[in-house]
Amino acid sequence: MPMENTGIIDFDIIELLFFSYRDFVSDPDAILAKSGFGRAHHRVVHFVNRNPGMTVADLLDTLKITKQSLARVLKQLIDSGYIRQIAGPEDRRQRKLYPTEAGRELAFALAEPQSRRIEKAFDGASAEMRDGVKAFLRGMRNT
Repeated sequence: MPMENTGIIDFDIIELLFFSYRDFVSDPDAILAKSGFGRAHHRVVHFVNRNPGMTVADLLDTLKITKQSLARVLKQLIDSGYIRQIAGPEDRRQRKLYPTEAGRELAFALAEPQSRRIEKAFDGASAEMRDGVKAFLRGMRNT
């Protein structure tokens, strides 16, 4: 017998989240694969573009990953010309991250199909519904 929804567990929403995430990342995954990159690269490019000048420590905190897991991905993005790393003005040990022009172009290329999916899903939705979805997604985060 298949598992059914209960008062505690809503399998329908769990499945919708699985499928929507799979499809949401599929277009960027295909773009990234051409360069030998993956989802970790996507996250770094996204957050560095959204927060130019963020430190490596800030990025580690945002992504909730270890320095070791970030090191390889960040090195590849720097070596490939998508991210610049500059020593901090006050503390030379501090490393600030900035997107290059190529990094900005990649971030837009990855976000564009995702944005299309979001707009298609919101087609005809009210501002209140958009706000409700944002509130739901914020509620799903571990903070």
